[in-house]
Amino acid sequence: MIEIDGEYGSGGGQVLRTAVGLSALTGEPCRVTNIRAKRANPGLREQHLQAIRAMAAYCNGTVEGAAIGSSEIAFHPGEAASDQLEVTIGTAGSVGLVLQALLIPATASGFDVHIVGGATYGKWAVPISYLQHVLFPILARVGYDPQVRVEKEGFYPKGGARVHATARPARLQPITIVEKGDLLAVRGISVASRSLEHAQVADRQAQAAAKLVRTHFGVEPTIETRYADAFCPGSGLQLWAETANSVIGGNALGERGKRSEDVGTEAAEMLIDEFDAGAVDCRAADQLLPYMALAGGEILTSRITDHCRTNAFVIERFLPVAFTFEGNLIRVERK
Repeated sequence: MIEIDGEYGSGGGQVLRTAVGLSALTGEPCRVTNIRAKRANPGLREQHLQAIRAMAAYCNGTVEGAAIGSSEIAFHPGEAASDQLEVTIGTAGSVGLVLQALLIPATASGFDVHIVGGATYGKWAVPISYLQHVLFPILARVGYDPQVRVEKEGFYPKGGARVHATARPARLQPITIVEKGDLLAVRGISVASRSLEHAQVADRQAQAAAKLVRTHFGVEPTIETRYADAFCPGSGLQLWAETANSVIGGNALGERGKRSEDVGTEAAEMLIDEFDAGAVDCRAADQLLPYMALAGGEILTSRITDHCRTNAFVIERFLPVAFTFEGNLIRVERK
């Protein structure tokens, strides 16, 4: 059994998601201890619990210690049982983080998953629109083409989303993005609950972001604005820059007391910082590492985060690879 100390590095839920995802892919059982030990509310939370349960159902596996607050789990994968999954998240936990785990073994056998509950725009995680418009287009260029359809938006703190995601087995090619190439377009999606339409929240977010994008990039962005039925008020903005070789993202979450214009400015500033510093943004970098480990490659990111180094540590426990970090360049080699 592969032993993983969940307190290593950033010590968050990503350790758990990557570990069970690779366990299901490789067939190697694993034990994760000290789960989220560095967080204010350590142990399993709702989205982590549902990701583990979904993974067990996906690969006909078993899991010990699967309970809210648990600091240790043992995951025993079986053979792929069903690609038809139903997942329920009882809080505003991130839908995207649940998918992050399932996407790893789906490279081998695909999936069709319905997620009910959770947040499409929430705290401490990229929004689902980031997966749709940044991560997935990058993966599609190297032979993996997951798709997500949002049937109902869910915002922090109540959640209530409905999401349908599919993936077919991948024929992964090496992921090599060391130059972003010419800027082709800047796009975005500004979303708010229908209860905020009278205050034009989505429009104001988009307008503030567009102003900064025009000034910095010298292009007119295309930002869709949308108002959605939701269980609670909320908003979010996802921007992305399409280049010849990459897609780079920046996002921000609306919160009570936070001006819509500040949400737009925050997302645009993040996009600018990420674009100017690397060929992929730092959030894509750590999420691309499992696929780099499977197919090879190298990427130049805006910065090396603790999440990135932690993910590399976990991956190296399951696969015969070694990651190297040189400045902001990440390279993987077979052992």
